[in-house]
Amino acid sequence: MYNFYLQRRSFMKIFSLSLLSFVKSKSLFAADGATAKEMLVYIGTFTKGKSKGIYIYRLDMETGELHFVKTVKAASPAFLAIHPNRKYLYAVNELNEYEGKPGGAVSAFSINAKTGNLTLINQQPSFGPSPCHLSLDRSGKFVFVANYGGGNLSVFPVNKDGSLGEATDMVQHTGSGANKNRQAGPHAHSINPDPAGNYAIAADLGIDKLLIYKPDYKTGKLIPNKTPWIKTRDGAGPRHFTFHPNGKFAFLINELDSTMVAYAYNAKDGTLKEIQTVSTLPRDFKGKNSCADIHVSPDGRFVYGSNRGHDSIVLFALDEKTGNLTLVGHEKTQGRTPRNFGIDPTGTFLLAANQNSDNIVVFRIDRKSGKPEPTGKSIEVPNPVCVKFYTK
Repeated sequence: MYNFYLQRRSFMKIFSLSLLSFVKSKSLFAADGATAKEMLVYIGTFTKGKSKGIYIYRLDMETGELHFVKTVKAASPAFLAIHPNRKYLYAVNELNEYEGKPGGAVSAFSINAKTGNLTLINQQPSFGPSPCHLSLDRSGKFVFVANYGGGNLSVFPVNKDGSLGEATDMVQHTGSGANKNRQAGPHAHSINPDPAGNYAIAADLGIDKLLIYKPDYKTGKLIPNKTPWIKTRDGAGPRHFTFHPNGKFAFLINELDSTMVAYAYNAKDGTLKEIQTVSTLPRDFKGKNSCADIHVSPDGRFVYGSNRGHDSIVLFALDEKTGNLTLVGHEKTQGRTPRNFGIDPTGTFLLAANQNSDNIVVFRIDRKSGKPEPTGKSIEVPNPVCVKFYTK
């Protein structure tokens, strides 16, 4: 009887712990949007012509339909980033003049989790014209900004209320590239902290380099790494950069020569080693093209990039052991100039932002092949240039 009691109590304890673990896992599963019926989508734009700012939609996770919520006025919010705590959204204001001085701005918004609405908290000058990209470290303590026109990077502390403090650092890039029309000077185009939060990689289109920094989270400074940069091909024009979910690989899309590069990433010392360079275009394409955005699928099996000119999404299958890329194919975006696109956190839908045809087109991703398949769903948005998904 005694043994039976102990066995029963042990069973109940294990069962209870297992049940608790299951409930927690299911709650987390729902919290990250995997079982959500709808998801908020924030769309950044250039406020030229009809555009007013940030457009908010709800994405139906069953049908792929996008339902309009609200427009939040903002000056050319060309790139967006959401704080890790999901309470705040940040936007670069891609301007050449802010408050009567040369340069752009960075804006902080609070997010109403129920309605999706945004409320402006404050703004800071970006310390360079045409800020085009921003990101946050994994703890959400700092916002990193790439100023395309200024060829520099700036760092802003995030206060407890989500507001942006005054800049703690500004790093100026120097040099030029082989393309005289596009690379007469530096053009910082993106900056991305690595998954561990130890290093940050900045892609500079103007000098054909990936610059590697080690952020100091006490001072808010960007310290050049021991290996401070890695060179790309001459005239490549590095633009957007992203890490694989496992942190072992990283990928770069080059704007000027329409190529994608796979790298092995050493998270201990922040170094990159090139594995492979591939074209983003079909062999028979002879027109003009420039690349823009790049994303890895949430499951880590595929890498996607956008072609402006061919107006397509290119898809590569990834060998997760070697980091090699194999071309799967191209899918037309049903619009002109896909500057940006987004893949929702569940890997179900891909939304292509066609800047010059003023539309967002919805594709459903085939789980096995990774191919984006047209859903027939689309919306009109003036000058869309960034897509970000929001889940509680």
